Amino acid sequence: MDFAAARKVMVDSQVRVNDVTDRALQAALLETPRERFVPQDRAFTAYAEVEADIAGGRRLMLARDLSKLLMAVAARPEETALVIAGPYAAAVLARMGLTVTAQESDSAVFEVAGPALADAGVPTVVAPLSQPAGEGYDLIVSEAAVPARPEAWLKALKVGGRLAVVERAGPAGKAVLYVKGESGVSRRELFDAAPPLLAELAPEPTFAL
Repeated sequence: MDFAAARKVMVDSQVRVNDVTDRALQAALLETPRERFVPQDRAFTAYAEVEADIAGGRRLMLARDLSKLLMAVAARPEETALVIAGPYAAAVLARMGLTVTAQESDSAVFEVAGPALADAGVPTVVAPLSQPAGEGYDLIVSEAAVPARPEAWLKALKVGGRLAVVERAGPAGKAVLYVKGESGVSRRELFDAAPPLLAELAPEPTFAL
């Protein structure tokens, strides 16, 4: 399979046609080998319009949705970013000139994506996703969905920092952009999306007698 050709088709047919006009982002998508973020025997799935499996239930976000999410967050070279449950997004942001850390709770994800992240200069952290690794980030991004506003992630942003994530309480979800200000956090809804939910962030069930 000609992966370079597949990347061009992906950008032309899944990204540009969905009003993703950021040229730096388009270039990063063309240069980042998405096939290296899935198991070798499933590399052919990386460019299809599916949420391709990585490992441990983690999946690649649809290229259409991820590109729209990354354009909304307005990443700039030399900013710092934390990418949670999104190794491919981490590599794309690194290609755009950001200093990026990738965080996962399951080391199996990095067994698949680790070599590509190392080549992209992205350090990895295995830790519970409820607690971001570090603080003072310009950007936090996730390829997976969260069940509610992720307060701990917002606390890890610096003032002026942005968080882009899908919030999903049921079968449908909404991509949202948070911006942290001096006196609070703003929230803007972006588009409909339904990537897999981070089950470990779901609230504990409560029982009443």
